[in-house]
Amino acid sequence: MATFLYKLGRISFRRRHVVALIWVALLTLAGAGAASAPAAGNSSFSIPGTEAQKAFDLLEQRFPGASADGATARVVFKAPSGEKMTDPGNKATVQETVKELADGSEVVRVTDPYQAKAVSKDGSIAYAQVSYKVSGMELEDSSRDALEDSAQDARKAGLTVEVGGDALQTVPHTGTSEIIGIAVAAVVLVITFGSLVAAGLPLLTALIGVGIGVSSITALADALDLGSTTSTLAMMIGLAVGIDYALFIVSRYRAELAEGRDREDAAGRAVGTAGSAVVFAGLTVVIALVGLSVVNIPMLTKMGIAAAGTVAIAVLIALTMIPALLGYAGRRVKPAGEKGKLPGRARKQQEQDKPAKPNLGTRWASFVVRRPIAVLLLGVIGLGAAAVPAASLELGLPDDGSQPTSTTQRRAYDLLSEGFGPGSNGPLMVVVDAKDSDDPKAAFTAVGDEIKGLDDVVTVTPPAPNKAGDTATITVIPDSKPSSVATEDLVHSIRDKGAGIKADSDANVLVTGQTAMNIDVSEKLNDALIPYLVLVVGLAFLLLIVVFRSILVPLKAALGFLLSVMAALGAVVAVFQWGWLADLMGVEQTGPVMSMMPIFMVGVVFGLAMDYEVFLVTRMREAYVHGEKAGQAVVTGFKHGARVVTAAAVIMMAVFAGFIGSSESMVKMIGFGLAIAVFFDAFVVRMAIVPAVLALLGRKAWWLPRWLDRALPNVDIEGEALRSQSDREDKARALART
Repeated sequence: MATFLYKLGRISFRRRHVVALIWVALLTLAGAGAASAPAAGNSSFSIPGTEAQKAFDLLEQRFPGASADGATARVVFKAPSGEKMTDPGNKATVQETVKELADGSEVVRVTDPYQAKAVSKDGSIAYAQVSYKVSGMELEDSSRDALEDSAQDARKAGLTVEVGGDALQTVPHTGTSEIIGIAVAAVVLVITFGSLVAAGLPLLTALIGVGIGVSSITALADALDLGSTTSTLAMMIGLAVGIDYALFIVSRYRAELAEGRDREDAAGRAVGTAGSAVVFAGLTVVIALVGLSVVNIPMLTKMGIAAAGTVAIAVLIALTMIPALLGYAGRRVKPAGEKGKLPGRARKQQEQDKPAKPNLGTRWASFVVRRPIAVLLLGVIGLGAAAVPAASLELGLPDDGSQPTSTTQRRAYDLLSEGFGPGSNGPLMVVVDAKDSDDPKAAFTAVGDEIKGLDDVVTVTPPAPNKAGDTATITVIPDSKPSSVATEDLVHSIRDKGAGIKADSDANVLVTGQTAMNIDVSEKLNDALIPYLVLVVGLAFLLLIVVFRSILVPLKAALGFLLSVMAALGAVVAVFQWGWLADLMGVEQTGPVMSMMPIFMVGVVFGLAMDYEVFLVTRMREAYVHGEKAGQAVVTGFKHGARVVTAAAVIMMAVFAGFIGSSESMVKMIGFGLAIAVFFDAFVVRMAIVPAVLALLGRKAWWLPRWLDRALPNVDIEGEALRSQSDREDKARALART
C-alpha cells in the first residue's frame, strides 16, 4: 500500500492542476445539485420492532385519518390572579384561540378545554390540545408560526399563555459553535506549524470535503428521505477527521523535507507513510459509523452512512488534494524546525551552534519509559474513578421538563404540572385490539378496570372505540413525570397486565404515545449497545492486527478505548444526572442521560480514538521495524507524533466544546460528552497508558504468531518498501559517482 500511495502522492503533486480541477468540479457539481434539489423536510421517524410503533401502525389502519403518531401541542392558559378560567371573558378568549388553531392546514383537531374537562380543579389553569397530521420534525414552519401567533393573541387579552409539546420541536442551529471550533482549529494549526500557509491547508481541504459531503446529502435528501438532521453529524465528523488527516500528512511532509528530500519526493513519502495511516484510521471511523445500522433505527442508520461517506471523501482529499496544494505552496511550507522569522541560512547556522534539545514529546515519553508502572497505575485509577458514576447511569429521552426555564415549552410544562400533576405532561395511550375477541366491549372495559388498579395512575379515560368497534383507545395519566422511573415501571405494568388479558379474551393490549415511544427507544438503544460494541471493536481489532502485525497492541487499543468511554460516561452522569458543576455548564435541569448518548459516543469517539492510536503507534512500529529497541521506538514515536496528535485532540475538543454553549440540553450533553471523551482518550489513554503498556511489554508488544504473520496481507504501513527503494537509489548514485 505504501508504494501505491507514494506514487499517488507524487502524481498528485506533479499533476496538481488536474487534481485541483477535479475536486473543484466535484464541489461545484455537488453545490449545483444541492441548490437545484427540492427542499427536503425532516426525515420520517419510526422505530421498527417496538410496541409503541406497532400501536401507531395499528391506529393508522383502524383509525384512518386520525394521525395517531402526528405532532401534538398543548396551549396552556392561566387566568390572572383572582380570576378563573371559567369566567366569561377568559372563556371567550380561549374559545376564540381554539377556533384560530383549528384553521391550520396541518391541524387534525383541537380539543376545547371546557368540553374535554381540561380545566384544573381550582379553575386557574386550562389547556387545549392541538393534533397535527405529521410528526413534529416534519411540521411546516408556518404551522409553528400560527401556533405561536394564536398564543400571542391570547396573551394580549390578559391571559398567561405558554405552548408545549413536540410540535415546537426543531433541529438546533449550531452555526456559531462551528465557527468557534474552526477559529480555534486555525489558531492551533498556526501554533503547530508556525506558518499561515501550512496551517491553512488542513482547514481548506477539510472545508472542501465537508462542502462536497454536505452538499451531496442535501442534493439526495428528498430522494432518500435523509432529512435535515442527517447533515449535522456528517458536518461534525467530516470537519473533525478532515482537519486531522490533512494535519498528519502535512506534518509528515515537513518532516521529510527536514531530512533533505526534494518536495515531490517528500510529498510522495508523506502520502505513502502518513497516508497509509490515514486510510486505516478512516476505515475504523467508517466501520464505527456504518455499524450504527445494528440499532435498527432507520434515521440513525442513514445518519451513520451519510457521515461515513463524508469521512471517505475526507480520506480521498487528504491523499490527493493535500499533495497537490503542497505543490502550489512550494517553499512557503518549510521543513520541520524552520518556522521562525530568521532567514533559512541564519536559522540553520544558529541551530548548528546550539545543542539539539529534545522536544516535549520526547521528554515525556522518556519519563514514561522510565516509570511505566507508576504512569499506568495513575492513568487507570484516574479513569476508573471518573467512570464510577456510570454505574448509576439512567437513560431516557429529553422532554420539555429538561428545557431551559426561559422557553415557553418549559413554562407550559411547569403550568401543566401545577394544575394537573406532573403526569399530565406525558399521557399514555393504550390501544386495545379486540378484533379476535368474542366480546370487544367487555375486553375494553376489562382493560380499563385493570389499569385503574395499578400504582402511579391518576386518571383513566373511558374506552374510545373506532367505527368498526373492534379497536379502542384509552388515555392513562400517570402520577409521575414522563422521564421518571415510576412512569417507565407503569408502562411495563400495563404491558404485563395485557398478557393476562390476551389469554382471557384474545384482545391485544399495546401502550404507545410519546412517553411510551421514548421508553421503547431508550430500551432499544440500550439493548443494541453491546452488539454494537462487539461489532465495531471486533472489526477494528482485526483491522489493527493487519496494520500493526501484533495481537497485544490492538487489544491494548480496544481496552484503552473502553476505559476512556466509561470515564466519559461517568463524567456525563456526574454533570447532567447528579448535577455536579451544573451551574458552570449551564445545566438548569438534571435528569436521565439521553438514551442515544452512549451509542453515539461509542461511534464517534471510537473513530477518533483509533485515529490517534494509528498515527501515534505507527511511528513507533516504523522505528521498531527499522531497527530501534522497543523502548527507544516508543520515544521516537512520541518525538515525531506527540505534537501532532496533541494538536489534533485540542482541535477536536474545541469543536465539540463549542456545543456546550447551546441552549438545547441534548446538544449541550453531546458537546460535553464528546469533548471530555477526546480529552480522556487522547491525553490519558494514548499519551500515558499506551506508552506505559508498550514499555512494559517491550518486544512482546510486537509479537505475532508465525502462521498468522504468513496469512495476513502485508500492507506495509511503515513504508518499509519505500525505505528499501531509497537505499537502492542511494547505492546506485554512489556507484555512479565512483
